[in-house]
Amino acid sequence: MKGFSKRTDSIQEYYFSQKLKEVNRLREEGKPIINMGIGSPDLPPHPSVIEALYQSSLLPTSHGYQGYQGIPALRAAYADFYLSHYGVVLNLETEVLPLLGSKEGIMHISMTFLDEGDQVLVPNPGYPTYTSVTKLLLANPVYYDLKSENGWYPDFDELEKMDLSKVKLMWVNYPHMPTGAKADLKVFEKLIAFGRKHHIVIVNDNPYSFVLEDNPKSIFQIEGAKEVALELNSLSKTSNMAGWRVGFVAGKPEWISAITKVKSNMDSGMFLGIQQGAIAAMSLGRDWYKGLNEIYSKRRKLIWELAEKLGLEFERDTAGMFVWAKLPQGKTSDELVDNLLYNKSIFVTPGHIFGTQGEGFIRFSLCVKEESIKEAIKRLS
Repeated sequence: MKGFSKRTDSIQEYYFSQKLKEVNRLREEGKPIINMGIGSPDLPPHPSVIEALYQSSLLPTSHGYQGYQGIPALRAAYADFYLSHYGVVLNLETEVLPLLGSKEGIMHISMTFLDEGDQVLVPNPGYPTYTSVTKLLLANPVYYDLKSENGWYPDFDELEKMDLSKVKLMWVNYPHMPTGAKADLKVFEKLIAFGRKHHIVIVNDNPYSFVLEDNPKSIFQIEGAKEVALELNSLSKTSNMAGWRVGFVAGKPEWISAITKVKSNMDSGMFLGIQQGAIAAMSLGRDWYKGLNEIYSKRRKLIWELAEKLGLEFERDTAGMFVWAKLPQGKTSDELVDNLLYNKSIFVTPGHIFGTQGEGFIRFSLCVKEESIKEAIKRLS
């Protein structure tokens, strides 16, 4: 054996892949762990989604390979979804590509645009997969800091001072994970202008736009955005379908065609029953999102109470399914995470896994039943 690819030298096993092994071991030892770490929805999809999957799975013709671009009805559902909720027109034939989850899309987009040695602007703090995928392709992440005093938005003056000559992609994510900073059309305008000026593809990762947000936004609401931007979206969070692996990327035809070249060599299409379930999910009205947000709002208030008991600071005007909380001066996120895990059997996420700007913060997930959050509060009393 002549050794592993040098790609494996540049990355680590995904944090939750590692840490959940420890959490599960503690549970096996009888510890009553309350998992507030991972953002995996604990609520079910709408019954109509389950029924669509079931009915489709009964058909003998449903179980073969499917088209790489999804059935036309699925792409039409995506296009209708964007028109209905964002007021954005997408051509279902040329501007939409279904994905096996948007995490897959991060890899496909990166493989489409990046060569070895290219640079990628990555938010700090931000989703760790942006960095790991960049490194796997032997490209180089260039971090741009997001700070609380700037609302967790990019500092465009600082970006302009950088050497951007080798930068080909810029990852953005609003509503932002982990901080919960809301999408802002003025920020999107600046991002589009920045991408156009420096010939950088702006990729907005947009899975949280309906979670605790009354006015969902898309980067394509900005005039001319399709010439500069791609947008990823997902049903994982908004439709409680994380394990189904359903997402999509939207953008101009030339870029979607190029991404399809990569994707068609890496999978053999999405199971038809899942496609039919996704169509049902995207046909749900605003009452579905309102109902979800009522649940998340109640949970968030309890998480706020929990955070206050820990002496943490947090912002209330946020979106998404997390609470991002600042530790007292001098405390590290690992110290608090380990103390809660080993002494209170509560698992939360240390902020540093999202980048250096995340140190001194922890992240609580709202994917926890009210009873469990109340139990966590009781354990701190």
